[in-house]
Amino acid sequence: MQKIFLLVLLAVSVQVSAQNLSSKNKKAIELYTEADNYRVRGQFTQAINLLNEALTRDKDFEEAYYRLATIYKAMEEYDQAGSTFEKGLALVKSDSRKRMYLYELAAVNLWQGKYEPCKKYAADFLQIEKEDRRKVELAKVWIMQSEYSLINTTVYDYVITPLSDSVNIFPMQYFPTVTADGMQLIFTARYGGGRNDNEDLVVSSKQSNGSWGTPVSLSKNINSIQREGASTISADGRHIIFTVCGASGCDLYESRKTGNDWSRPKNLGPNINSPRWDAQPSLSADGRELYFVSERAGGFGGYDIWYSQLTDKGWSKATNLGPEVNTPQDEISPYIHVNNRELYFVSNGLPGYGGYDIYKVQKNETAWSKPVNLGKPLNDHHDQYSFIVSALGTQGYYSREESKNRSRLYRIVLPEKWITPFKGNVVTGIITNKTSGQPLKAQVELYNLGANKSVSKVFSDSVSGQYLMVLPGGSEYALYVEKPGYLFNSQHFNFVSDKNYEPVKKDVSLEPVHENAAIILNNIFFDVDKFELRPESYTELEKVAAFLLQNPTLKIEISGHTDNTGSEPHNQQLSEKRAKSVADFLNSKTISKNQVQIKGYGSKKPLLPNTSEENRQQNRRIEFRILALKP
Repeated sequence: MQKIFLLVLLAVSVQVSAQNLSSKNKKAIELYTEADNYRVRGQFTQAINLLNEALTRDKDFEEAYYRLATIYKAMEEYDQAGSTFEKGLALVKSDSRKRMYLYELAAVNLWQGKYEPCKKYAADFLQIEKEDRRKVELAKVWIMQSEYSLINTTVYDYVITPLSDSVNIFPMQYFPTVTADGMQLIFTARYGGGRNDNEDLVVSSKQSNGSWGTPVSLSKNINSIQREGASTISADGRHIIFTVCGASGCDLYESRKTGNDWSRPKNLGPNINSPRWDAQPSLSADGRELYFVSERAGGFGGYDIWYSQLTDKGWSKATNLGPEVNTPQDEISPYIHVNNRELYFVSNGLPGYGGYDIYKVQKNETAWSKPVNLGKPLNDHHDQYSFIVSALGTQGYYSREESKNRSRLYRIVLPEKWITPFKGNVVTGIITNKTSGQPLKAQVELYNLGANKSVSKVFSDSVSGQYLMVLPGGSEYALYVEKPGYLFNSQHFNFVSDKNYEPVKKDVSLEPVHENAAIILNNIFFDVDKFELRPESYTELEKVAAFLLQNPTLKIEISGHTDNTGSEPHNQQLSEKRAKSVADFLNSKTISKNQVQIKGYGSKKPLLPNTSEENRQQNRRIEFRILALKP
């Protein structure tokens, strides 16, 4: 069974001197020795022929059976390997040789999904082996996996189909990642089947008919003579973190995109990278958490999942994700869903179906939940790698290793049981100058109004003005767009997680600061016929206060407006009281009373005719207008 990280080093196996061989047939020994010379050079066909000839000379030549079986195993002909190991096992006389066979038989049976024989051979091995801790632990894992597989036989209705041949054009392709809008698929392409063949990052774009286009190199600035591996991309597709492997190991690098150009890669530094192997990153949708794989000291096993948080000073020192996720074996391929609550990863140390299986954990306030195996047929006795899930959680992608020198990318439609309840969507648009229409680079920040918490912060592209960010489900949100010299802009929308949503489109035109420039404060809320501010208004009010503190010479008007429901005197009074509530809040934030003037307009200035509830809702509003640039 192929492991992306492991190489079967046949050449370093222990040589057995002729006097210690079980055969006394000189010709058989000569053929065995000649076969070994071919074996260490990887010329397996010649070695197999010579070993079979040696066995015709001496059918009880135990070492020849063992050598022949190990070659079949290296060629991934596990059925042949198993039957040949069994023939050799029947001839062994010492425990030291017997445990070698038992260990190998447990492995090749597991890799074929033959769980009962695997369990038996592994148990027999543990009765003999007491010293090799690594093999003892692996044998225990194989027993655990066999028992799990024999009990957990449910086959879920996954729909698993390979991506088209126009995408799977390389000998090996793996570690897919998709932009949050689902329009670009980025993955690692290996140009040959060998472990040291060159790897590059390539990108396939979604076509108008919904299919994926032919992949092309991501960027000449990113791909180099070194091996560029597993990557993760930000929600807006403009910040990529990826693996670069050279002779001394693997490190994580980052690059940023402006217009259509990627910057030169930059090493993420010692808080992320170690002297050991660091790879396979996954960036949270808000860009504030980075998960990756490392074999550095301080872990629980060989390869562990680690994470770092983005601070004002950069990435924090990496922390191990802990024993809830990591085992004494290997945990790889982390993928944090855009909901930032579910982590998918791959492990060969947890209850599963053999080899590397795909698991999911959920994040709560203090810890991770117990890992859950995603079941058959997504998982089986083969190795699964690099699983990712779409924002709505209904489909995903992963790579499957089909042979020693071949892997392909697959699309997966998830069964109902495994569709996340914590869905995500995207909000996207273009930021422009309201006066000139030119694209702007501006800060775009998404707030959860219920929690009064910033969810995500990005900058629009300086060339196109485009932005894109993930919208977690189940809340009301405010979107703020800010740039020095301009009035900030506020938007409001809902995303309820149990509905299917198209991407939210929010183009924003920022108005330069000037007299009579005005905006609607879309996230100021009052109960019906009340003037007391609701708590979810505080996010917006803090933004207004911050803007005024940054522009202390401005004089502004806060105006209240109602619809035409009720009497005009009542509406006039209500609009004045609502404007005053806003001004009082600003005054509490050290904004001078001289800087803020209030005005109530009642229903005199509707934005739209009061002919529907939707129109009346828009007419009920608070506005912010600049009266003067200087006192």
